[in-house]
Order: sequence, then structure tokens, then C-alpha cells
Amino acid sequence: METIKLSEQDIVNAICLHTADKKQVEPQEVEVELLWDEQYGFSSEIYTHGRKQVLIEANMLEAIRFWIDRELQRDPFSAGIQLQLEDEEGIVAYLRY
Repeated sequence: METIKLSEQDIVNAICLHTADKKQVEPQEVEVELLWDEQYGFSSEIYTHGRKQVLIEANMLEAIRFWIDRELQRDPFSAGIQLQLEDEEGIVAYLRY
């Protein structure tokens, strides 16, 4: 079994690319803030052209799958994805194949 670790920056990039694709804007026009809350878990706030949108964990996983397909050229649906909050690195994702 292979494990790939995505950094916090990789997750932000995935959300930027996915949002840009859906909203027909450039990835540079998307700002992302990753969040973790004890009650709600993982989420993120995205800002595009002054508008705010909140993504829940399922939306974040969708964006990561989009990134896996586009950037890694791997099957995004064969990967098990787990988000974790780590003390030193912030929010990371582990992809297990």
C-alpha cells in the first residue's frame, strides 16, 4: 500500500484549482483559508472576487480528488483520503492507494 502526504499548501492549491475550474476564473483569483474546529471538523473559507464561500470537508475532498486527477494524473477515486491536523504542519492529507 502506497501513502502520499499532501502538505497544507497542496490542499490550498487543490481548492484553488477546483474553485477556479468551477467558477471559470484564474486560480490566482481564489484565496483559501483552511480551518479546523473541534465541533465541526475540517472546513475552508474561499474568497473569489470579494465573495465568501464556506466549504465543508466533503467539498475539500472533492477538490483534492480533482487535484489528484489533474496534477498527479492518478485515479482520484481509488485513493483513500484522510485529512489530519498536525501540530507542526497544520492540516495535511494522506492519500492511500
